Amino acid sequence: MDSPSKFSGKNILITGGLGFIGSSLARRLISLGAGVTLVDSLIPQYGGNAFNIHDIKDRVTVNITDVRDPHAMAYLIQGQDYLFNLAGQTSHIDSMSAPRTDLEINASAQLSILEACRKHNPRIKIVFASTRQLYGKPEYLPVDEKHPIKPVDVNGINKLAGEWYHLLYNNVYQLRACALRLTNTYGPGMRVKDARQTFLGIWIRNLIEGKPVQVFGDGLQLRDFNYVDDVVDAFLLAALDPRAEGEVYNLGSPEYVNLKDLAGMMVGLFGKGSYQIVPFPSERKAIDIGDYYSDFTKIKSALGWEPRVSLREGLKKSLEYYVQNGKHYWES
Repeated sequence: MDSPSKFSGKNILITGGLGFIGSSLARRLISLGAGVTLVDSLIPQYGGNAFNIHDIKDRVTVNITDVRDPHAMAYLIQGQDYLFNLAGQTSHIDSMSAPRTDLEINASAQLSILEACRKHNPRIKIVFASTRQLYGKPEYLPVDEKHPIKPVDVNGINKLAGEWYHLLYNNVYQLRACALRLTNTYGPGMRVKDARQTFLGIWIRNLIEGKPVQVFGDGLQLRDFNYVDDVVDAFLLAALDPRAEGEVYNLGSPEYVNLKDLAGMMVGLFGKGSYQIVPFPSERKAIDIGDYYSDFTKIKSALGWEPRVSLREGLKKSLEYYVQNGKHYWES
């Protein structure tokens, strides 16, 4: 396995850098001696939050720019050794209500970024944040990379296009790129003011505010989860290992749990609170995928990655973080 020390002295660009995963990645890269530039639009509906880098703000360069600006991106990618391409519209509901915006961010902007890299920095290495959402409703479990692609919403289709643009540019132009299909990522820094990024966020907020956690449907839907530190490990491994180039990897966990049991676990860890089983809102029911958990054998075999943080440990850390810092993530 390549040593993370290889990031020392390297120039790193992270799109979505004030977001949840981007800021966690920046923090790790700073500790490894890299020079880090963060790009974020800070559009309120998305995941960017200046507090996410409050402890490293003097050690990174921040550029408030929308990835849909091709001229800005063409300038910013010059001289960079690595691009962690995390900027995206992540809300499945928003993708259905504003499909063109989702197309612009998750597909069109990705093509512009890749063109800028091809023209101005063809030796850059790119790791793209893709999603398990593009598989749609699973035909079998666990879901591996050979599973049919059947997105159930606009977000899944556009993220698939963004992912395949990266692979195409790798294969045709030798622009070194790979993609990680993320499952439910959680941890300190995730959006918790609403359910736009992950339902776990609003669950945590409701627990802290003394409101019941709402579990949709019958609560028996299975899900897997990755703590953000483990996801950062995967991005770094994929960036350093040439075997990742042109590949797609699922992330996932050997722990999977139904949502009713997950809600009960969170109430237990928090020490108080409650949950309730409620009917699916119609707009969510239409795009629900039922049970899902990933087969991550491919990345484990190729790059040596597997999650190290247990679900209980990760949830405990997340709850503690928002008890301390919640005021920075939701309005009073």
